[in-house]
Amino acid sequence: MNVRKLETGEHGITRPLWEEVFSEDTREFLDYYYYIKAKENEIFVVEEDGELCSMLHLNPYTLAVGSRQAESAYIVAVATKEACRSRGFMRALLHTSLQHMYDRKVPFTFLMPAAEAIYRPYDFRFIYRQDVGTLSGAGEAAGGGKATAGAQAAEEGRLTGSDAALWQAGEAADFFGQNFSGRWQVYALRDAAYYQTMIMEQQSERGGVRFVRDRGQLIGMYAYAVEDGMEIREPLFLPGYEDAFSFSVRELLKSRGRDGAEQVRVSACPADMAQEEKPVIMARIVCLREFLGLLETGEETELCCSFAVLDPILKQNSRVWRIESRAGETGVRVREAEDSEGVFPVAELTEYLFGQMDMEALKKCESVILTEHLALELEKIRKLTDVFLNEIV
Repeated sequence: MNVRKLETGEHGITRPLWEEVFSEDTREFLDYYYYIKAKENEIFVVEEDGELCSMLHLNPYTLAVGSRQAESAYIVAVATKEACRSRGFMRALLHTSLQHMYDRKVPFTFLMPAAEAIYRPYDFRFIYRQDVGTLSGAGEAAGGGKATAGAQAAEEGRLTGSDAALWQAGEAADFFGQNFSGRWQVYALRDAAYYQTMIMEQQSERGGVRFVRDRGQLIGMYAYAVEDGMEIREPLFLPGYEDAFSFSVRELLKSRGRDGAEQVRVSACPADMAQEEKPVIMARIVCLREFLGLLETGEETELCCSFAVLDPILKQNSRVWRIESRAGETGVRVREAEDSEGVFPVAELTEYLFGQMDMEALKKCESVILTEHLALELEKIRKLTDVFLNEIV
């Protein structure tokens, strides 16, 4: 078994394996992926006797984390030839890529699992649950909702919809930054390049990024794809214009010659439309020192505590760490220490710091040890509870 990172010029050799394992993906989507995403990503493979047996892709993303930014990687396309499975290839790829990311000081990595059980043994845990609902082409949103300014604008014929062109990606980025970035603590940084990529990705799935305007002013947008049915992702509308979303979808269905009563699946939908909360994204701490350094406290908070972390894969994280913050500063300073007030496995620490587990639940974990002082100090940290990661690849 030979595990290695491909040179960029070799990335195309993994396409046949993608086509074999992920046969539902269209040629148009793969053309987009290998022309756009594979130009900038990293791909690790397992080879035997010169044959490509298994692969793992790391797609780079700059994330907003609280008031800071961090370089991260989205793990996608983890795949093994059917004849080569159950031989530890995925384990080798995960261990190698995690160590590679640690060496680059990546704070944490994330993925969308085919099944949670596959990645739990590698200390990945869910950090993002996505609201999912349906919207009827007839204009009835699951969960209902009162009429707003959007409905009035639709009635008066003021609303218009169009697919964003690549040159309008900057407008999409400004719209998100000015109106929505404050809602979440953790999200992929949405600059013009991000939205250019999103537009091309949606176009590869016979869709686009839809702009909705009132008298020319951008009041909402969403990504959509049209394959067997229409699917919508991440509708973002200004307050008071929520009803413009259903109007826009109805008009879009008509323009595409589709059934006006079609049920459209909407991911990352408004809460009043949600029919279920679906676990979507798992994450793993990679470089613990860098991750702890992203955390914040209240401006007048004084923090000082130390704890040991156990990481069975990235042994460099298995240290005693001291975190401190003085009154008048929100950032957390991190250093190694000798005295420890407690012990945390890296998986449980991930769940707690991303707000997926409260302190009482943390105390009950069999493998966790902590003093009362440590518990009180950790409660001063702002947990990363508000996550918004809807990336596909």
